[in-house]
Amino acid sequence: MKAIETQNLSFSYNSKTGTLKDINISINEGEFVAILGHNGSGKSTLAKILVGLLPEYTGKVFVMGEEYNEKNMDDLRKNIGIVFQNPDNQFVGVTVRDDIAFGLENRCICKEKMDEIVDEYSKIVGMDKFLDRNPESLSGGQKQRVAIASVLAFTPNIIIFDEATSMLDPEGVKEVNDVIDSLKGKKTILAITHNLNEAVNADRIIVLNKGEVVLTGTPEEVFKEKEILKASNLDTLSTMKIIDMIDNSNINHKDKLKEILWELTYKK
Repeated sequence: MKAIETQNLSFSYNSKTGTLKDINISINEGEFVAILGHNGSGKSTLAKILVGLLPEYTGKVFVMGEEYNEKNMDDLRKNIGIVFQNPDNQFVGVTVRDDIAFGLENRCICKEKMDEIVDEYSKIVGMDKFLDRNPESLSGGQKQRVAIASVLAFTPNIIIFDEATSMLDPEGVKEVNDVIDSLKGKKTILAITHNLNEAVNADRIIVLNKGEVVLTGTPEEVFKEKEILKASNLDTLSTMKIIDMIDNSNINHKDKLKEILWELTYKK
């Protein structure tokens, strides 16, 4: 089943500038897809449309095989959880336990069941030993892991990570990316980022530039398109930079060295 599909999706914040232009994407259930794009490429706008926050688009949006419309949007958006850039904006509880349980309380889940769910998902993200801590005492990476647990507690089929590591230090980035990698194959994952290194483990990458899809393919295919990435104001992988240095050098066994670098880059 297609978890997400858009057909000729377009959106504009004003009458002069089109933020998204005829976006046609298809994401299979259980697939891990990275949406790459520089600031202003339209990637976060796409995320907001997919979770039903910007309904004034043209074209069609399908979630779990059903097209969004005014009558079913609230039901269909329950299939999607989203983790935003700033974890502080998602905290509502006095403790980590309260925060993970907040949405469950709104669904009137009984306390015994709710405690089981909180324990289960706090362990998945490695925050089970912090349940009684005040969120303000946590590091950025820990806060974001709690935010992920809060989303997982709703058991959505699809999780969108909207620049979820952009405000974190390197340790926090690793913590969050480790959790994302652990969910691969268990959830449909849409990781929206401008960091190419975070897309290496994706099944597929879609590159946006100025509101349009300019490139799609596996990481191996996409990262070799240096000119398209450059035109999209995206950096290239460190691997590509080293390969360029090898090509411009006089060292022996260039092809073998490049082959080893690619293997190390995409080692799962």
